[in-house]
Amino acid sequence: MKADRIIKNAKIYTSDKNNPMATALVVKDGKFVYVGNEAGLANYEGEVTDLGGKFIMPGLIDSHVHITTGVGFEYADLGVPVMCSTKKDCLDFMAKYIKDNPGLKRYRFMMERTCLDGEDLTKEELDAICPDAEMLVLEGEVHSNWVNSKILAAHGITDETPDPVPELAYFVRKDGHVTGNSFETASWPMLFDSVNDLTDEQISTAVLRWLDSSIKYGVSCVFDAGFPEQNGMNERIYKYLQELDKQGKLPVYVDGCYVLTQPRKMREALEGVKRFHKEFDTEHVKVHTLKIFMDGTLKIETAAMVTPYVDTGVKGATAFNAQQVAEILKELNEMGLDLHVHTVGEAASRVVLDGVELAKKELGDNFRVKVTCAHLWVQDDADLNRFAKLGVTANFTPWWHSGNVGGNPIEYWPTFIGEKRAHSMFRCKTMWDSGALVTWSSDEVFYGDFRNWSPYLAMEIGMTRWINEKTRFDEYSRTVAAFPPESERMNIDEMILGYTINGAKQLGIEAKKGSIEVGKDADFLVFDKDLLTADHEGFSFNNPKDVFICGKKVK
Repeated sequence: MKADRIIKNAKIYTSDKNNPMATALVVKDGKFVYVGNEAGLANYEGEVTDLGGKFIMPGLIDSHVHITTGVGFEYADLGVPVMCSTKKDCLDFMAKYIKDNPGLKRYRFMMERTCLDGEDLTKEELDAICPDAEMLVLEGEVHSNWVNSKILAAHGITDETPDPVPELAYFVRKDGHVTGNSFETASWPMLFDSVNDLTDEQISTAVLRWLDSSIKYGVSCVFDAGFPEQNGMNERIYKYLQELDKQGKLPVYVDGCYVLTQPRKMREALEGVKRFHKEFDTEHVKVHTLKIFMDGTLKIETAAMVTPYVDTGVKGATAFNAQQVAEILKELNEMGLDLHVHTVGEAASRVVLDGVELAKKELGDNFRVKVTCAHLWVQDDADLNRFAKLGVTANFTPWWHSGNVGGNPIEYWPTFIGEKRAHSMFRCKTMWDSGALVTWSSDEVFYGDFRNWSPYLAMEIGMTRWINEKTRFDEYSRTVAAFPPESERMNIDEMILGYTINGAKQLGIEAKKGSIEVGKDADFLVFDKDLLTADHEGFSFNNPKDVFICGKKVK
């Protein structure tokens, strides 16, 4: 047989459990037609490339990214950093900046809640230092903000405005009056109120930057987890990606979604994802998933917990209950679509598992929805084995597994959730060993230099649970030691499998992607270094020398 590409003398990690290692492969018409030892090459004609023992692995699959949100952040002014330690100093700093920079339509600042030293800001205090322009102060994790009266008025937010999701996405009130502080998707429309003004050129420039970074890292497939409260922008960017695909300029497979954040939009979202599924169906752009934001984050205590936060006694809340999840699943099942859910806290994933259990009980063997819970910072012991039992995919973001903060996260998280839970976070190894399908992702919303999007950074921290001087990261992000429990460290095989064949199974594309097997798309990466034996510390500096997607060299 005449072949397009013949490779021998390589160390090939296939991610195929039936043929895990090989030394040779053959590509024809963008597909693998042979994977095995060099003796089998006698049946193929063409130029032979001797790789001299170089390492090959499948193209990587990032199972939870934010292409669309990243475009929004690419052009959003996040504000002047405020680095003070008291509320008065914060207000004085911002007042001086406004005085020194007169005439702006909107003043933007970014500040950690700890800068307020236990106090809070109100719209009246912001009005006092910024009476004639809009003012927005963004909380450091970008899941809440403070605004003055002018922004509230521009968005029609009054004391009578209902909370999108009480106790999760809400407007802080005092004595029945909105204070100007809001959380989660109650706050995001104010941050991104100019996103619809982006030009086609701006969108193109940002998306092409992302595409270049994906190719650089050898990421051949992604699941885009969407832009909350911005399905119009999701649609606009998917249309651009689809046009690139029609022109033959999109080698990376993009699996998109329609986003649902609150119960009152459930019917709209189900119709929306059905429409997206019909409209986006080219070779490399597809939508077959509803994405739900079930809860928030631990840092601002909007993640939903089974037992209360130790410092406040609150539990947080979920956007939906188990019965609502079951109803959504039954409708998705009828449409042949899937569900992907943001679940940080232990109660959030429990609600999803309970909903799956209810739907399966009613539908039995007819249930076919692929369900994924993403993030999984904290899991209750009682739920760990339910993922495998119910067939729910567990998606983790390994570069967070050092504790996701610099300094000493070992001491930081117990102040929120107590020592026992804080020292048993990110239990990916336990989930893996239970038989659950575990996948990996970057879940970064900022483009920047794309460093945090690197699968090799994720692999390093997934294996070490530590950011140290050998990690490709900023010095201020370093942590004091491996984040407990060390028993949750993964090995390199598990990291590669989670980034390849497991990711393909999550997306339902395992017949074409995810492993080096005969008949599948010829997506593969060539490295000078053997990743199977590479040092775990400093693993983040790895990058493929050559990247092939569907048999074509793209890097």
